[in-house]
Parts: sequence; structure tokens; C-alpha cells
Amino acid sequence: MTLRGRLTAAFLTVVLGPVLLGAVFVGTTLSTVDRSRSVERLGLAASAVRTSIDALCQQLRAAADAVALRPDPATRAGAAGQVVSRGLAAAVLVTDVTGGTTYATPGGPVTPWQDCAGAPTGGPVRALSARVDLRDPAGTPLGAVAAAEVVDPAFVARLAAATGVAVTLLDDTAGPDRITHTTEGRRVREAVLAAAGTVDGDRVTATPDGRYVRRLGPVPGQPLPLVLSVAGERPSGLPVALVGAVLLAAALAVLTAWRLARVTTRPLVELAGAVDRVARGDLTARVPVRSRDEIGRLAAAFNRMIRETAGYVTALTSSRDQLRGHLGVLGDTLASTHDLQRILRVILHSAIAATGARAGAVLLLDDAGVLVGQCAEGLAGRCPAGTEPEELRVPLGTGTVGLVAATGEPQRGRVVPGPTPTGEPWCETYVAVPFTAPGAPGADAPGRDPAVGVLVLYDRPGAGEFDDDDLATLRTFAGHAAVAVENVRVHEEAQRLSLTDPLTGLWNYRYLRESLRREVERASRFGRMLSILVLDLDRFKTVNDSYGHAAGDAVLAEFARRVRGEIREVDLAFRQGGEEFVVLLPETDAPGAATVAERLGAAVRDTPVVVAGHAGVPTTIAVSVSIGIAVYPDHASTGAEVLDAADEALYAAKGAGRDGYRVATARPRPTPVADGAVEEIVVPAGATSPADGLPRAGPPTDPPSIDEPSAHRPPTDRAPVDGLPTGLPADESTGRHAVGAPGVTQPGGASCGPHPPRQSRGR
Repeated sequence: MTLRGRLTAAFLTVVLGPVLLGAVFVGTTLSTVDRSRSVERLGLAASAVRTSIDALCQQLRAAADAVALRPDPATRAGAAGQVVSRGLAAAVLVTDVTGGTTYATPGGPVTPWQDCAGAPTGGPVRALSARVDLRDPAGTPLGAVAAAEVVDPAFVARLAAATGVAVTLLDDTAGPDRITHTTEGRRVREAVLAAAGTVDGDRVTATPDGRYVRRLGPVPGQPLPLVLSVAGERPSGLPVALVGAVLLAAALAVLTAWRLARVTTRPLVELAGAVDRVARGDLTARVPVRSRDEIGRLAAAFNRMIRETAGYVTALTSSRDQLRGHLGVLGDTLASTHDLQRILRVILHSAIAATGARAGAVLLLDDAGVLVGQCAEGLAGRCPAGTEPEELRVPLGTGTVGLVAATGEPQRGRVVPGPTPTGEPWCETYVAVPFTAPGAPGADAPGRDPAVGVLVLYDRPGAGEFDDDDLATLRTFAGHAAVAVENVRVHEEAQRLSLTDPLTGLWNYRYLRESLRREVERASRFGRMLSILVLDLDRFKTVNDSYGHAAGDAVLAEFARRVRGEIREVDLAFRQGGEEFVVLLPETDAPGAATVAERLGAAVRDTPVVVAGHAGVPTTIAVSVSIGIAVYPDHASTGAEVLDAADEALYAAKGAGRDGYRVATARPRPTPVADGAVEEIVVPAGATSPADGLPRAGPPTDPPSIDEPSAHRPPTDRAPVDGLPTGLPADESTGRHAVGAPGVTQPGGASCGPHPPRQSRGR
């Protein structure tokens, strides 16, 4: 994105952010207030409905009592007529003890009637009644008197008028139309009924068109199934108004931002164009100064800088000595880095540029006493047949370069016509300077000991020989090369010490974390397996307590040596802390890891360790090791998790009697079923033998006795790594009581490295 685009985006963010937040806040606040008010109105309406129905039931109960107090049927009939004529009830029904009707006022509603205190009768409610028991003076039940009020649209309308909300009486039969009577409009009935079907109790819900709905009853004291609804008070056009305001603000903000960004970035665009011209070598580029603000001052400063730079370039071009000074400073800077090949290339290129040579090379002395080319420039067509410029090899003491390295004396001159010395390129003139790393033997006494390398340049334009000034310049660059070689050596040694355990020589915990991450990524990328072995010497604390820590250190060092001897070159061994070790086995499955574990256990168990005990007396110590095994990705999906799984397996091996190994339990995997869902597979608790015969981590069941050998699985070849054969031939079963698998002995090596120790558990 351009600067103009970033400025526009920043302005729009600053302007439109508050506008959007304000619109959201207004809309949310109004919606919240509207819902709160509607919920409050529905709550008041529900209370009013309960009060009205309770008052009606009390009135009906009083009417029924008035009839029941009459002593004989004739007077009861007269009282029932008076109750109906006075409007205290719509109908009165007198029944005997069997439920048969003895008297009913004419024109009453259809029975059954919904009793105020009874459970819902089912079906539509046609009348609401209050029932009173009828007894003789002696208290003997004679029947019952019920006074009823018709539940009709007028009744529902009176409830709506008393509450101020729309009221709907539901029909609780299982028909498609559940409304018995309602005051709702036809347009909103279906939405209100659908919303009412989703709530119960005192909860309130809203319909898509902004009405709020609440269910009421049937409950004791209010047996009618009612739905109350009220229209929200939020303005209907509010969302449209808010969206319009936001869009209008956005349009104005875009126009303003574009104008401001254009005015602001125009001088910067001109400045960027001038910078591009200068980068292409045009030092005549200038920037127009259009204002006195910060950008104007920047343009003036740029113009002044370009004028001064042009003067500097002219001065540097005319002065070789000044160029050599700058190259010396550059050499000091490069000496502080650790990329030796890059440093040597920069030094060689700078030396060629400073002296005007046509070609050159840097050679370093290897352990075999041969000068090996590290970098070269301009040697195409000059090297011996079949040799690349970077493949120069000159024996120490042979030819010009070999003699300079052997004597430590710099040389320059013209090559005498004749055969080209062994390994050296063809040339006419040369200058060669040796260099020795600071602090190395012969560093301050040239001519006594061979140098660590040689910097050599060949041929100058015009076939002129190199002079003493060129020799002095080359000495400076050779000094930089010497410092760079020493810095790299010290850096590599410090890195090695920081990543290895000083006692065992294995990699330490710090390097374990890095290696585990790297190997897991590699296994994931190529779809391979990675096995992890966590090893812990059994009862190692007893060794320290009985023979001393010096003996314990000797046992640890010997154990590390045996581990290195039993694994491949591509495997990595680490000391995790105390007596706990870790081995990474790339491209190895669980059976292969079990084979390695059995082999390691046998290597430790079969040969006791001889150490110097108390008073220097040689002492033989029998040592055994417990091993936990986990495999990526079978047992975990990350490096830390698979290491934890191996650690848990180690605990299981310890709990199974030590001197053996355990394989971590595979993590459960979801099993797809026919319809695409995931079916959970129940794993019964209890000990079962896995299909591969390897012991699994977990609580021990019935550990085998000491004299009873455990079953062993035939050894399995491990997967090859990087094309190397790693098959493990079968040997023989150990038949020990500790859990494990038979293994074989195969010599191998282990890469060593550092690791930050974890706290020893003393297992």
C-alpha cells in the first residue's frame, strides 16, 4: 500500500470509527431501552390479568356459596335465578354426590367448565367456574354448586382493556389453529403465536416485526392459557436512519481523506522520484521546495545532501588512500560477524577493488596440510584443467602460495615462464600475504610456523607488477581475514559448549527443545514417524549415597558412552537432567523404538560399571535403566506432548518393576460413521494386550513374577533415514521379568549436544 493509501486509511479509521461506534451504541441503547420497557409493561399486564381472574373467581365462589346456603332444592333454584339475574354469574349448576345434575339455570354455557382451582380440563375453555360443596345441617355431602362465567371474545376484550396489552386465549388441543379468542390483529397473529411457542414461564421473546410476547398460565389461581403481547416503542425507521448517517459520513470522510492525502503526499512523491534518480547515479537530481513546513525543510536538506554527496564522490574517486581507509573500516565491521564465507568474499572483493587486481582467492589450511580455496573471483579460465575456482587445492610448501603459507612471509612479483605450480591458477604477476589467527603459534613471529590461510591477488591492468603499497593494503585485508577466522572458531566453540553437557558430552536440554521442534516439523512435513525414548537410571540416588558423587558421575559418563554406541548417526542423544536422558529416533516406529530400548537396556544391564569407590578402591556397580517410549504422531500431535507421553510411559515402566520399557498409550481417534457424524468408541477399562505385543503405559495389572519371563515380540526393522539402511537383525530374547521386547546389538553413533537440565525425580 502506498503512503497516500495508508494516510487515507488512517484518516478514515479515525473518522469512521467513532461514527460506527456511535451508531452501534445508539441502536443498541434504543433496543435495550425498548425491550426493558416492553418487558415491564408485560409484567404489569400479567399481574393485572391474575388480579382480574382472581377477583372473578372470588365473585363466582361467593355466588355459589349463596346458592349452597339455601336449605332445600326449591329455594336453591330461586337463589340461582337471582344470582344469574343480578349478573353475579352467567350460569349456576347444582349436582348430587354422583355428579348428576339436579338443577341448572337455563341458557348456561356448554360444560365442562374450567374450575378456578382445578387442573386444565383440556380443549378450549368455554367458561370459568367456582365450585362449592353442598352439605346438609349434619355435614353430610349432598353434592356441589358451581357458578360459571362465560369465557368469550368480550371476556378476552375486557382483559385486554384492563391490562393495556393484546390478549390471546389459546386452545390447548392438538389442532393447527390454537387460538380460541384474541385481540391481536390478523397481520401479527401468526408471528405472535410462533413466538409464544418458543417461551415458557416468565420469559419474554420478540417477534421479527418488533412485538414482545409473554406466556401466562395455566397455573393454579390462573387456569387460562393466555398470551400477552405488546408492540415495541422503537422507531421503525431507526436502522435506516443510522445506516444513512454512517454512509453519508463515510462519503464525506473519503473525499476529505483523499484531498488531504493528495496534498500531503505530493511533495513526498517528488522526493521519492529524486531519490530513485540518485540511486541510478544521477547526482544532479533536485527536489522543488514548495513550502516552509517540515516537508519543505526535508526537500531543502535533500538537495543540500546531494550537492555534498557529489563532492564526496569526486573526492573518493580521486583518492585511493581515502578509499583504502574506508575499506579498512569496512574490514573492522566485517570481522565482528560469524559468516566466514561471506566475510572472506567481502574481503577478497574489497582487496581486488582497492588494488585494481584482475583476480584473487582466499585459501585456508585444512587438517591434512593442504591449502583449500574458500572463495575466488576472476579466476575463470585460469585454473588447472578440470578445476573450478572454488576447488583450488595447494599442498603446503608447494608453489608460490604453498611457500607463503609455510614460511609466513608475504611475496609479490612476476611469474617466471615455465610449468604452472601444482594446484595454482595461471597468472603473470601476483601478491600473496599469509595470515595467522590471533593468539595462534607463530602469529607474532612470521616464518616460524605455517599460517592458517593465504590471501593472493593476480595480475594488474597494463601488466604492471604489484608494489609495496598494494602489499600493505593486502596485509590489512589479511589481518581482517585472520580476525574473522578466529572469531568464527571461538563462536563455534562457544556454541558447542553452550549446547553440550560437560559431563557426558551429550546434547543438553536447550538443544533438546530445538531438536525436538525441528524433528517434529520434519516428520510432519514428510509424513514420517519420530520416536522418543526417555531413559532414567534405576535407583541412581543409591549410587550417589553409597559410593559418592564422583562414582555417580562416572556411571553417568559410562552410560552416555554406551548410549552413543547403540544408536545410529542420525539419532540424537540428550542429557535431560540428573540421571534422566532422552533419545530422538527419526523415521522410527514403535516396534523399532522398542528394539532400540531393549538393546539399550541390555547394554546397561549386562556389563556392570567399574568405578573408583571409597579410598580409591575399584568398585563394580550393577546398573539398570527404565525407558519410556512415545511416537509422533501416534501418541501426540506436538513435540512437547509426545515428550510428556514418553515421560508418562517412563513412569509406567518404573511402576512395572524398573529395568524395562513401556510404550505410551495411543491417543484416541474419532471414528466416522455412515452419515458423516463421529461415533464415540467406548474403551473398556482393564488390561488388554495390544495387537503389536508391545507393553503400554498405564497402571500395572498383575506384574509377572521374577522367575516368569515376559512375552517378547520379534524384532522389527526401523525405518531408514535419508536413504541409509537401518535394519536391525534379530538376535535373541532376553527373557527378563521387566517389561520389554527382545533386541539386538548394533554399533552406531550419536550426535552430541547441549540441553538445559530438568529437575531430577530421583526415581
